[in-house]
Amino acid sequence: MKNPPELAVFTDLDGTLLDHTTYRWDAAQPALDRLAALGIPVILASSKTASEMTYLRDQMALTQYPAIVENGSGVIGLDGQDMTDRYAVLRDTLDGLPGSLRRLFRGFGDMTVDEVALLTGLPPDAAQRAKTRMFSEPGDWSGDANRLNAFRTVLAEHGVTAQQGGRFLTLSFGTTKADAMVQIIKVVAPAKTLALGDAPNDIAMLEQADHGVIVANPHRAPLPKTASEADGRIMRTTDPGPQGWNSAVHAFLDAHGLKTGSKLYG
Repeated sequence: MKNPPELAVFTDLDGTLLDHTTYRWDAAQPALDRLAALGIPVILASSKTASEMTYLRDQMALTQYPAIVENGSGVIGLDGQDMTDRYAVLRDTLDGLPGSLRRLFRGFGDMTVDEVALLTGLPPDAAQRAKTRMFSEPGDWSGDANRLNAFRTVLAEHGVTAQQGGRFLTLSFGTTKADAMVQIIKVVAPAKTLALGDAPNDIAMLEQADHGVIVANPHRAPLPKTASEADGRIMRTTDPGPQGWNSAVHAFLDAHGLKTGSKLYG
């Protein structure tokens, strides 16, 4: 991008821009079209793999923009990024944990393509892309909160974090969506940033942005109130998923007087 944009939008996918059940974004297409007409970058940020994200960027006509993959462990579409595959090391670390903790976490690497498809509701080809991982391991946790704290403590000793997303607990080597967001901002240099998300692993990204939106997700408990909601820097939607995303983006652009051919600030 030759000229720094007035705004960059960073967005989570599952439960935010994508419907929790169907994985579709049709309800958000009007706002996506408006952002495209304004030349505003939409930067996808998810626990999804590079393979999944490449496919989605193409489907959404967002291939000109970078994307954050595997919960911030990698960035595609940005020059100079270290894309060294660390998945095998992560799996070895996981398998080296005490059995009493290890057996409570069932990651994608423990499942067949058909099992991932059944668990996620994805078709087999998409489930295969979800299993083609480089940096992180999403999965189901079957223990209680105390055992989860113990799991996280032992993982931390190996430099691994366990972040709760809208659907899965995802393990990675420490980096977050907010970390990757900072890298992209340094290159894209937008005047302002807007971030949207629905899960605990999105909070740091929302706090990092100039403005944030917590998108309603009736499939999980509401996020606790964040520090930046009191001053109005972070808002919440009433509608869930892409419907909420669409209304929030339109409301933000309207509030800042952003129309085709106009400037957002100044």
